Amino acid sequence: MMAKVLMVALVGLALVLAAGLLWSPAGAEGKVDPALVEGMKLKGEPVMAEAKQDEMVHVRVLTREGKLSEIVHIPKVVKTDEEWKQILTPEQFRIMRSHGTEPAFCGGLLKNKEHGYYLCGSCGLPLFESNAKFESGTGWPSFFQPAAMENILERSDMSYGMVRTEILCRRCDAHLGHLFNDGPKPTGMRYCLNSESLRFVADADLAANGEDVAPAKIAKAVFAGGCFWCVEAVFEEIDGVIDAVSGYAGGSAETANYKDVCTGETGHAEVVEVLYDPAKVNYEALLRLHFATHDPTTLNRQGNDTGTQYRSAIFYADEEQKAAAEKLIAEMEKDKVFSGKIVTTLEPLKEFYPAEAYHQNYVCRNPRQPYVRGVALPKVEKLRAVLQGGARE
Repeated sequence: MMAKVLMVALVGLALVLAAGLLWSPAGAEGKVDPALVEGMKLKGEPVMAEAKQDEMVHVRVLTREGKLSEIVHIPKVVKTDEEWKQILTPEQFRIMRSHGTEPAFCGGLLKNKEHGYYLCGSCGLPLFESNAKFESGTGWPSFFQPAAMENILERSDMSYGMVRTEILCRRCDAHLGHLFNDGPKPTGMRYCLNSESLRFVADADLAANGEDVAPAKIAKAVFAGGCFWCVEAVFEEIDGVIDAVSGYAGGSAETANYKDVCTGETGHAEVVEVLYDPAKVNYEALLRLHFATHDPTTLNRQGNDTGTQYRSAIFYADEEQKAAAEKLIAEMEKDKVFSGKIVTTLEPLKEFYPAEAYHQNYVCRNPRQPYVRGVALPKVEKLRAVLQGGARE
């Protein structure tokens, strides 16, 4: 992506601009409009702060039939250190609750080749399936993808003078290991795990480890507003958003890949599919957030990113979503919320194609990447400040 390469050279300027604005006036994604995001809440940070007993999570569990469930809404597992010590061995506690690491080539599951699921050693949440396990040569059990992305929590880890992506269990915040981008196809990712963080259950025993749960009510929305790294990072901040997935929409399956989309000739836009809980945040609120955090008045451009793949667009799934978008745009035009004419396109969603694995959670995984530091992180920080009442335009 040429624009992102150019941003490396321009990062010093971008950082200066970002200090005062979410976007520069010339770079033109505008400022965060507090009125558009009024009433929204940031997600809690259970990993960074003490988790609450009544906190809920959206995950997939094993059913009584031994299958992976649809997304369900269940309580987070929260215990004191003393309670965990009653359940876990000293080594499990050191690794899962104190973020330790087991010695290489010593884990009991390193050479395991049975077929089944690897569950969280603390709470039993299904994390990885044996068909994604591979021999990495690193000395730790390695997988190229999770059984369910919803079940894995990622956060930036800058300990020991390194920049890594730590992976944790979504339901209980147990430390699992780290994520690297040197894995095999099809994802190119390596989830490097501690054996002590896992419990293996063979296929024949999956049903016995199942849970009785009801699927959660989940809605979806698809937005385009420039680089999907930035759009994804913004939506991930909002309470009620279960997941934000970078991808492509507007073109064919054959060209739904990063190389082709970068040509600007596929009809695709870089988009983000937002999975959300309508009981916590509604579609109109997500629409307002979308308009508050990008510039809908620049045609096929966001800042230094240019091309039809960077167009401002709303891909509606039904007439109700289309009507909501039309209504909000008409109101913003009438109130002159933006100095220029809104050029956001409303396009029927024919199909959403997830982007390559290395694009997912990109901002979290790459906090020191120049484009992330110069554009995405200042954008997220400004949104946080507005929602926390610390910044007003």
